[in-house]
Amino acid sequence: MKVKTAVILAAGMGTRLKEIGKAAPKGFLQLGDRPIIEESIEQLTDCGIQHIIIVTGHLSEFYQRLQQRCHDQMLTIVHNPYYADSGSMYSLYCARELIESDFLLLESDIIYERRALSTVSNFPKDNVVLLSGTTNAGDEVYVGTSGDTIVTMSKSKAEIGQRIAGELVGISKISYPLFERMLGLASLRFKVDLMMDYETDALIAAAKSYPVYYTVISDLLWAEIDDQSHLVRAKNQIYPAIIQKDFQ
Repeated sequence: MKVKTAVILAAGMGTRLKEIGKAAPKGFLQLGDRPIIEESIEQLTDCGIQHIIIVTGHLSEFYQRLQQRCHDQMLTIVHNPYYADSGSMYSLYCARELIESDFLLLESDIIYERRALSTVSNFPKDNVVLLSGTTNAGDEVYVGTSGDTIVTMSKSKAEIGQRIAGELVGISKISYPLFERMLGLASLRFKVDLMMDYETDALIAAAKSYPVYYTVISDLLWAEIDDQSHLVRAKNQIYPAIIQKDFQ
């Protein structure tokens, strides 16, 4: 069955964007006519997603107002009250009671071609992590693989060695059984520390007992916006190229 639910992680504080991050959440960065979160929502609905869960933290009122403007039952807002002292896995954990089946998992601060979602959504296995080719964007997360599945992630190429299959994009399809394993691992970790990332920590740990597949779009146009240099690259290079490619 095709996935009908998406979860967008949007609790980050955007500290590396300095004053820009203090003014608005990263999902409300605007490269075109609308904030990138609104463009992502539109792409998700065009891909067949019927329910979108957004986990908020920093400046959550922006997302509350977005939900009110949309007047749309498809949007559900969940707040991570410990966003300043927790990692992305805790944000995903906050949405656990709303997730009942397989789902697409995205980050709020990315821009991407439309084919990114269709590739992940239509992948024949029950879960998959999307990878790209080399971006040279800075702050890349490299994914190490064995056969058809992932085994490790790191920002250091040296830690992975020859097994690098690509760079983590921030768009995945998570099966419910995989999610249950991630929750189990997280619950143990949260007794000690809430600083756990969904990808480099929970996903990789779960992959030791449950196969997590990957797919690569080597020429994918996409960008994550974490700091000023990322923003300049996204605005001047990647976003115009995506618009030209998707709407030509």
